[in-house]
Amino acid sequence: MPKTNIICLGKLKESYWREAEAEYLKRLKPFTKIEIRELKEEAFGEKDSPETIKQKEADKILNALPKTDDFIIALDEHGKQFSSTELAKQLSQTQTRKNITFIIGGPLGLHSSVRQKADLELSLSPLTFTHQMCRVFLLEQIYRALMINGGRKYHY
Repeated sequence: MPKTNIICLGKLKESYWREAEAEYLKRLKPFTKIEIRELKEEAFGEKDSPETIKQKEADKILNALPKTDDFIIALDEHGKQFSSTELAKQLSQTQTRKNITFIIGGPLGLHSSVRQKADLELSLSPLTFTHQMCRVFLLEQIYRALMINGGRKYHY
């Protein structure tokens, strides 16, 4: 069974996001082992340098990456956009060879050092979402991809 890692900055604060996450984790359990690693996001104010904050967060992310040869997908607003069926195909091709690690950055985005480490930069949408939303949307898309790849009725 392939393993899917999600490294993210920050916690799910509202109960409805935690409930949505729990539902998708329950649905995904028969198909993939998922590990979510929450890292503490850096506090910042208007006077703080965004690059300095992103670098501090990058250090945490890079240290949290699995020591295995995972396929790393960084969620980034400038990343490649896929349809659900295209993403399913990408994940299917990748998971036959190795585990996958997704990275969700903080409000300022990801430092270039994290994006450079990624095998793929993925954008979930041209719209901007909170990273809490992205986490649940990502889990839904992983589930949808597995249903598509398994020939199950979920995606129409």
